[in-house]
Formats: sequence, structure tokens, C-alpha cells
Amino acid sequence: MRIFSLFLLLFILGVNASAQNKKFDFIAFGDMPYKLPDDYARFEDLIRQVNKEKPAFSVHVGDFKSGSTPCSDEYFNKIFNYFESFSEPLIYTPGDNEWTDCNREAAGKYDPLERLDLLRKMFFKEPKSLGQKKITLSTQSSNPQFTKYVENVAWEHGGIQFATIHLVGSSNNFKGKDNTEFLEREQANLAWLDEIFRRAAATNGLVFFTQADMFYGGKIVPVFKGICDKLSALSIQYGKPVLWINGDSHRFIVDKPLLQSDKRSTILNFTRMQVFGDADLASVRISVDPKSRELFTIRQMLMD
Repeated sequence: MRIFSLFLLLFILGVNASAQNKKFDFIAFGDMPYKLPDDYARFEDLIRQVNKEKPAFSVHVGDFKSGSTPCSDEYFNKIFNYFESFSEPLIYTPGDNEWTDCNREAAGKYDPLERLDLLRKMFFKEPKSLGQKKITLSTQSSNPQFTKYVENVAWEHGGIQFATIHLVGSSNNFKGKDNTEFLEREQANLAWLDEIFRRAAATNGLVFFTQADMFYGGKIVPVFKGICDKLSALSIQYGKPVLWINGDSHRFIVDKPLLQSDKRSTILNFTRMQVFGDADLASVRISVDPKSRELFTIRQMLMD
């Protein structure tokens, strides 16, 4: 009996090790659809393309509308149904255009916090992905200190830790006289960074998804300095590959924007990738090879 139990344990460990060494792909995109109604058909083409690729999962990094189209319940429902039509798991993190910018006249003059509440209720009503095949996600809301933040989610696949973090354009909602929402979310996000890096300790690498371009124009945007300082320190301590995927600025970019404390040396294990968006409806496929030193290979998926 003991020999059988030992054999079973070795078999399970072997299966787990094999799964962690297996190559897999995931797909990222965001800032779409923008130009309506023309982009509906284009976005449907992108969904068909992604479904044909059959990635392990896909991630929309926010801004599922432009800042000058209505933030209506009807539109939110339409996008929700689009997200559910992905054949594989689809994970989403919010962008500024679907809540912080909804008070614009062209967007319908909605209350941004009311729209954020609707996003949380509609897109994050349970700790699972969207899409036809759903995966279970862990969420920061399980922490009694941060029960609101259902949108900060994490999952592990193939020996890699994945997570979303709710950072958005339009100065991350730091504006006006009352910055309560920003300050509370900043505290949650800093704690989430700590939590995710702790979870990643035993994994081969770490991937974050967010909306905001924190490195606009090649420099750290001041409102994101606290996040970037912590991200830099944790990435150096982690030592293994960290891939940071964002949207917001609508240009495909792969760079290494974080510097060591001397402000000359690059934090080499940290890579930022910015997805396409707006007029350029295209996605990016990331291949993960646990046996490769670089770990991540990035390939553009342009539309015909």
C-alpha cells in the first residue's frame, strides 16, 4: 500500500511538472471597438480570428469604447455578449472610457462611480472568466480590507502567474477636489502588487494586465509613480521574467521602461508590451516556453 501511495505521489508530481514545462499561447488586445457602428463588424472578425487560434485564454485590457460614445446600459450589455462569444476564457480589466470619462457630454454625462459600480456588477459578478469556457479566478475582494475590488483578479497557468490590476488612463481618476476613489484604489493596487509577487514566488514568471499607459512619452506619468516605484522594487527582488501588458495609447510597443536606482541601468527582467487599439483593430499573441530563458515570445496578429 505504501509503495502504491508513493508511486501515485510520484505520478502526480510528474504530471504537474510536465504541465509546468508545456508551451502555451495567450492573446491580448484592447481599446476596441471605438468607431461605431463600423467597428462592430471588425471586432466580430477579430473574435473569429482569436477563436480560430484557440489560445489558452485571452485578455481585453480595457477601453471597450471610445471616450466620445455613450456609456449606456445597452452598450455595456452588447460588449458583455461579445465577451461571452469568445470560445476560450476571456478576462477583462476596466479602462477609463467605460467609467472615469463617462461624465463627458458625448459619453452621456453619467456619474463615473455609478458606471464603475455597474461594470463590477455586470462583468465581475462571480470569480470566473467570461467566454464560453470559463476558468475560476481568485479576486482581491476576498480580502476583507478590499472587498470592492472584484476586478483585480489572478490565475495561474502552465507555471506562470497572471493577474489584472485596475489602473486607467485619464490620470487614473486623480482629478477634481475629491480623490477618495483614486486614493482607496491606489492603496488596494499597492497591496495587490505585493500579493501577486508573493504568489509568483514559486512560478517561472509573472504577467500583469492593465489599461493605463504609465510610460506615456517615454517617461513615468507622475500619478503612477507610487505604483512604478513598488513595481520596480518587487521586479528586482523577484528576478524572474515580468511581462506588463497595457493598452491606452493605441500603439504597439515592446520596451523596457523601468530603470534601476542609478537611473541608467535597465531592470532587464521587466518588459512592457502595449497593445494596438482604436483604428488599429489587431491583437497580440504571446507564446510561453518555460524552457526558454526569455520565456515570452511576442507576435503581432494583424487583420486582413
